[in-house]
Amino acid sequence: MSTLKLDLENYKELLQEYIKTKDEQALYQAEQFSKYSMQQNISPEEIINVHIQSLQEIYPDMPEYIQSSMSFLLETMISYGLAYQEYQALREKQLELKSEISVAANMQKTLLSTVKPDLAEVDVGALSVPAKQMNGDYHHFVHDGKGSLGIAVADVIGKGVPAALCMSMIKYSMDSFPERRTDPSVILESLNRVVERNVDSSMFITMFYGLYNSNDHTFTYSSAGHEPGFYYHKDRDEFEEIDVPGLVLGVSPEITYTQFEKKVEKGDMIILLTDGVTECRQGDRFIEQEEILHVIKQYSHLPAQGIVDHVYKHFERLQDFHLRDDFTLIILRRNV
Repeated sequence: MSTLKLDLENYKELLQEYIKTKDEQALYQAEQFSKYSMQQNISPEEIINVHIQSLQEIYPDMPEYIQSSMSFLLETMISYGLAYQEYQALREKQLELKSEISVAANMQKTLLSTVKPDLAEVDVGALSVPAKQMNGDYHHFVHDGKGSLGIAVADVIGKGVPAALCMSMIKYSMDSFPERRTDPSVILESLNRVVERNVDSSMFITMFYGLYNSNDHTFTYSSAGHEPGFYYHKDRDEFEEIDVPGLVLGVSPEITYTQFEKKVEKGDMIILLTDGVTECRQGDRFIEQEEILHVIKQYSHLPAQGIVDHVYKHFERLQDFHLRDDFTLIILRRNV
């Protein structure tokens, strides 16, 4: 007699024992039988069938309505077994896909990594946190070692793997530019042509590119439909919106971008962000712009990185630690 048949025979004995004595030891052995059945890939309907056979042997004169109910249960479990097998197959595929996305997310984190510059002239704080595994936001620093610091902030209109692929393309396009000072408008126009040729027309990328010159403390910038930033005047203790006109990347290869320049005074701050910051929600309520600026001002006595970290923690708590969108915030403050 095979091990399987021996266990099935034991099932009848366990059932009979439990019916007579209600002994919990029999229930424990039945539990072990269930575990063994799972290990041997025995379907639920097979166990039900064994149960019916055991009942028929224990009670040969079992009423017909009981037999009918058992037959009904058997048919139900056959359908259940088929549905469960399909569920398990889908779950295995889902776990496999989740594992692949996890690997891709780690690769993206490496590919999109950037080094935050440590400069005496300007204090820099930066943070980018994805709402899901893949990040649809992108930020990048380009320091030429001669006093110029380029800052890029971008956001794909969309999420998931396609957004992550777009950001990787932007990163490598940026890396292909010459290591010399390039005007922000030229950077955006070059990237616009890359996006227009290589990205599906249903996807768009917003981007802000600024160039901080620590020799004369000027900030030159252009925007491709990106979320407005803010400029903090320390002497007046006031914020000013940095709202720059410009179409998103990828609409047309002929687009040109306007460039602006601003003198940065000592202690003033430049705040760049994505809509994951300005569109934070508390329940169904969107956070007002004034609330964001109030929180930034509340921590303005800290170093730039400390401000960024505390602002993120504040709005993370406000959203019950569940980001609805990728969160990217960069703050630059003139030190000298």
